[in-house]
Amino acid sequence: MTVLYMPLFRRCTNSRTLTQLHAHLFITGLHNHPPATTKLIESYSQMGNLEFSRRVFDAFPRPDSFMWGVLIKCYVWGGFLEEAISLYHEMVNQTQISNFVFPSVLKACSCCGDLGVGGKVHGRVIKCGFESDAVIETSLLCMYGEMGCLGDACKVFDAMPVRDVVAWSSIILNYVQNGQAREGLETFSQMISLAVVQPDSVAMLSVAEACAELGSLKLGRSVHGFVVRREIEMDASFNKSLIAMYGKLGDLYSAEKLFGTVSCLMTTATWTQMISCYNQSGCFLEAMNVFVEMKEFKMEPNQVTMMGVLCACARLGRVKEGKSVHGFVIRRAMDPELDTLGPALMELYADSGNLRGCHKVFDAIREKTILSWNILLSILVRNGQPEEALLLFVQMQTQGLMPDSYSLASSLSACGDIGFSQLGDQIHGYIIKTGKFNEFVQNALIDMYAKCGFVHSAYKIFEKIEEKSVVTWNSMVFGFSQNGYSVEAITLFDQMHMNRVKMDKLTFLSVIQACSHLGYLEKGKWIHHKLIINGLMEDSYLDTALTDMYSKCGDLQMAHGVFDHMSERSIVSWSAMIAGYGKHGQINAAISLFDQMLGLGIKPNDITFMHILSACSHAGAVEEGKLYFNSMAEFGVEPNHDHFACIVDLLSRAGDLTEAYRIITSLPFPADSSIWGAFLNGCRIHKRMDIIKNIEKNLLDVDTADTGYYTLLSNIYAEEGTWDEFGKARSMMKCKGLRKVPGYSTIEIDRRIYRFGPGDTSHSQTTDIYRFLENFQTLVHAQGYDSEPDNSIVEFRKENNVTSHSEKLAIAFGIINTRPGTTLRISKNLRVCRDCHSFAKIVSKITGREIVMRDLNRFHCFKNGSCSCKDYW
Repeated sequence: MTVLYMPLFRRCTNSRTLTQLHAHLFITGLHNHPPATTKLIESYSQMGNLEFSRRVFDAFPRPDSFMWGVLIKCYVWGGFLEEAISLYHEMVNQTQISNFVFPSVLKACSCCGDLGVGGKVHGRVIKCGFESDAVIETSLLCMYGEMGCLGDACKVFDAMPVRDVVAWSSIILNYVQNGQAREGLETFSQMISLAVVQPDSVAMLSVAEACAELGSLKLGRSVHGFVVRREIEMDASFNKSLIAMYGKLGDLYSAEKLFGTVSCLMTTATWTQMISCYNQSGCFLEAMNVFVEMKEFKMEPNQVTMMGVLCACARLGRVKEGKSVHGFVIRRAMDPELDTLGPALMELYADSGNLRGCHKVFDAIREKTILSWNILLSILVRNGQPEEALLLFVQMQTQGLMPDSYSLASSLSACGDIGFSQLGDQIHGYIIKTGKFNEFVQNALIDMYAKCGFVHSAYKIFEKIEEKSVVTWNSMVFGFSQNGYSVEAITLFDQMHMNRVKMDKLTFLSVIQACSHLGYLEKGKWIHHKLIINGLMEDSYLDTALTDMYSKCGDLQMAHGVFDHMSERSIVSWSAMIAGYGKHGQINAAISLFDQMLGLGIKPNDITFMHILSACSHAGAVEEGKLYFNSMAEFGVEPNHDHFACIVDLLSRAGDLTEAYRIITSLPFPADSSIWGAFLNGCRIHKRMDIIKNIEKNLLDVDTADTGYYTLLSNIYAEEGTWDEFGKARSMMKCKGLRKVPGYSTIEIDRRIYRFGPGDTSHSQTTDIYRFLENFQTLVHAQGYDSEPDNSIVEFRKENNVTSHSEKLAIAFGIINTRPGTTLRISKNLRVCRDCHSFAKIVSKITGREIVMRDLNRFHCFKNGSCSCKDYW
């Protein structure tokens, strides 16, 4: 009799009709029949009313194993996984278990990630004698694979007496999902060679995904050809998988061709996948066109489709179209609570700079998941709002959400951006306590400590990482480079090269910057060569870095060569080349390049103006400097401290101290140490102690951590013999915990950097160096050279002993260790003193050597007894 009612269940399309049928069964007494009750339990669940399913079940006097199994399956379908497992434990104590129950329970264990219970269920399967049941074996395969226990999955697979196509498909999928795509393809090859079963489209889904994961287009095409030759049915899911494979492998043509030939099998998922392919390839406009075409074909998009379209709008900066898509989503009520599309909408508004709109979307999300919080955290950090990001990080935890690795990485980045090492240390402690150490978090820790200046802490973390990705290496190389540890940055780069770590653009950018800092020309050329070999040229960032490196290493010809061959020049590129000419004192070339830039319609920014003003200052081009300074307003650039320091330096060097002082007194903000330092240097050059005495209070009131400012001020007092003022300046340094930056010089010989400090005796060739200087001293006196000490401070006689300045030691070492006629390339971390400047000129004349010296401010090219700076520096 119950069988007669089964068609009536199929005709129940809503809860009302199902309830009526339930009432009829109750009146007729059929509600006590197990098949009818079981069907009622299943039907209520399908209507979304699991509570009624449980009531029907509880009302039945003695449920059989099948009824228990159906209820457990209903709970799993509804996502109530822990409740399903509890029902299983309850069932074990009340009735005998049938094989029907186990697949649902194993699925629940898999989704919960509860390997312990899953293992016990496996044990009961064996105890009940169901270990050879094909469906249960496949369920075990899936459970172990989904929980990452690939070894256990393989044991189950190997023990199967008969393996159908579902079992083979499951084990292949397990390999692919656990990052072993190659092993998955080998298993597929074994399946074909055994010829026991024929693969279907479901098996081929995993095979296509494996090809995509391996990045092998050749294998991907072979798999596609195999499917066509074997005439395997290509359903909509498999077509979508093939399109996804070609998209990931970068073969957009094949993806487009396949998409165009399966119109009869097109589903929403297929259209969505094509949009995703275009996005992956950077063809965002084409992605939007596919969406328009999809609407023309009357295909209904889903939430995933809209995510792809919103991504395309964001990348194209099409805010208007993005807002239209947002409106479309609202009108269709596709995601009223914004649980799915909220993050994509936030990214859309963030990419257009509309952070207010981004916050509005975030506030509108009803159930804010960790993903929503992470997206907003990342957006705030990317948009230069680290303080707001850290406040959000704290707020998230007060809402009861514990941070994951992405939250932690974003918060660490925010700490690094503002130098908030104390909070960074606390987050580090939380990471250690919770064990949330993955590559993403470790790289963020390295970056945070490096940005806060704690390079050794960053390196400790770096050393402990066993499997280092290129991102990890880059983080450490960049950290060294940014903190002035240029030698260590280059050493780490050499280790990467020896370990055959694949380098990317960021690697080269960091190490090029390190070479720039050291003036390491030969190493820079070698790195340039490696760039070409690795096929990383034709990049504006790298070309600009190379231009800057060559100019800072003294090879202006190579810098100009790189600049000339750039396919695209940004304002940063132009600024770098202008700065190079300025540092080398080539004011005419700098002005010509600036004019050329304006002629091409490129608008200078604040950095460009700073470099052209600096170039004018180095060359003493007063009128040109005034012209550029006064023209800044025409380009919408407001002068900042750096620009005023440049113009004051220009006027002060040229002797127009009155005008320089007038500018200082009319500044819209208090003058800092760089501005007063430029004015002081001008007073020193022109020996205007009277002016210094008049503004002494202003000079001593400057609050700065710039040791160079106090050193300059104290040295001026020492030169004039005003020891009281000298003592005040040095006392201020001491009170602030500041120490004079020790001077040093480096010289590059045979791709090695040698470093010397003042009075250095640590070098193995110290005796030869000082003997050379002593012998040379007699010779140069005959040329009319006399030492010109910068001051007469008795207490610092060793420091200021001009015969042992680091520049002279480096020059002597270079002459001893290179062939006659070799150009010497020297870098000084401070301004070269007058005595060493004169010494280098004499050396260039007597030895016929060219000496290229870079000091803190500019380049000096000594040749035949004269300097390129024309003694104006």
